[in-house]
Amino acid sequence: MHVLVTTDGSRQSLTAARTFKGFADPTKISDISVIAVIRPLSSVAFADEISDRAELGDADLSFRAEAERAVATVAAEFEGWGPTVHARLRSGSAAGEIIKAAKQLHAGLIVIAAGGRGLGGGVLVGSTAQRVQHYAPCPVLVVRPQPRPNRPRRPRGNRPPNPRT
Repeated sequence: MHVLVTTDGSRQSLTAARTFKGFADPTKISDISVIAVIRPLSSVAFADEISDRAELGDADLSFRAEAERAVATVAAEFEGWGPTVHARLRSGSAAGEIIKAAKQLHAGLIVIAAGGRGLGGGVLVGSTAQRVQHYAPCPVLVVRPQPRPNRPRRPRGNRPPNPRT
């Protein structure tokens, strides 16, 4: 089976790859393609939050270089695991390119993070994952973000008085 593992450079996409690796049987997987999609003429940079950028110093990287580093970081998670790993970079609409790649590669599974990077933190969270899930030619593993820890609540009786009452 050929598995398509997507990355948008977010920590959540790296978590999705690790989650998949944690339960998948490498003997049943022939190939893993790690894919990132950059948008042409985009005003929002591809943000690589997962690779070790310390070795680069303050070098200003292009969108393409950022995407290549993110793909390499996720691909490194699967090194020596068994299946052949391919690094792929595409240009266009994220959901559209992921779906096209799945069809072209005859993927048996797509691994994608929900809520990686979106505009405004909540506006587009998971929109790419939702589109991929809806139109993909194969099953899709959507890895959701870890829930934020709850802040401790004060007992009702210990609330400060309401100044309006």
